[in-house]
Amino acid sequence: MPAARPGDDDQPAAGISAQVARLYQDAALATRPYEAGRREADAQRARAQRVEAQLDGECQESSRLHEDLGRIARAQYRGGGGVPMAARIILADSPEDLMRDQHAFSQADLAVENAIGRSHRAEVRLAADEASAASAWRALEKRNAELADLKQGIQRKLDEAREQLQGQADASVAAGSCRGAVRLGRPPSPEPASWVAPVETVELSAGFGSGGSRWANRHTGQDFAVPIGTPVRAAGAGRVVRVSCGGAFGIEIVIEHPGGYCTQYAHLAAVTVDQGDRVTTGRWIGQSGTTGNSTGPHLHFEVRVTPEMGSAVDPLPWLAQRGVPVG
Repeated sequence: MPAARPGDDDQPAAGISAQVARLYQDAALATRPYEAGRREADAQRARAQRVEAQLDGECQESSRLHEDLGRIARAQYRGGGGVPMAARIILADSPEDLMRDQHAFSQADLAVENAIGRSHRAEVRLAADEASAASAWRALEKRNAELADLKQGIQRKLDEAREQLQGQADASVAAGSCRGAVRLGRPPSPEPASWVAPVETVELSAGFGSGGSRWANRHTGQDFAVPIGTPVRAAGAGRVVRVSCGGAFGIEIVIEHPGGYCTQYAHLAAVTVDQGDRVTTGRWIGQSGTTGNSTGPHLHFEVRVTPEMGSAVDPLPWLAQRGVPVG
């Protein structure tokens, strides 16, 4: 598990937010080797099955060759193979016929015996390969079971921390007062692009212009279905012009970008910026939640011409025009 970041213990009120952020990273770190191990185990299992099929085929071929050798032996007996050599010489039409028959049987017998030898060696080799592949597969399955246990343990802790984080957020909204910025640092990797999607893993839910009983008019943004505590990123560089709690949007952030557009991030569980802060593209600005008029965990992302409601434009084409295809 990654080491605690400096300053986490100095902010008791922010402890659960920092814990959720750490557990998200821990879950990602645990998932990568688990998924790689699953793929490797699947490949090893497929290899073991292929070798097993080859071994079955070789065993069938060996059985067929043994039957051929038996047929040759029986043919030799029926053709005089059981008669003493002296008698066969006397009964032969000519020495040439005797030698020719004997040579033909010997060559066939030798060819089948050689084939049986090759088949047996192939069986031994394939059996060893099968045992090796099966052993590697079992070892990978055992390791994957350990990784799965680790991953599930992290997930349980994350679920518990998410519940606490949302509880704090609900209390803040009920009181109409945000807890203030929780400094979680920056994303693990810098964002070289000018614009990014507001969450790293995109799963779209309610879209711009959707109708329904949840909204007085039409839906004014794009919803991203993400679990509570998911890091939310600034879609682009700009200045934070609003951090507020309460109301239909719950905990929300509005960022004003150069060029006049604003982006809104709503139904959050926590914020990591203060009003007036300047942010860079991809900076963590909050954590998703389900505060305000929300039926479940998600991020409401809105693009506006002004910081105020009523000036929204469709976020997906807007992002696509800036090199961020979503969905």
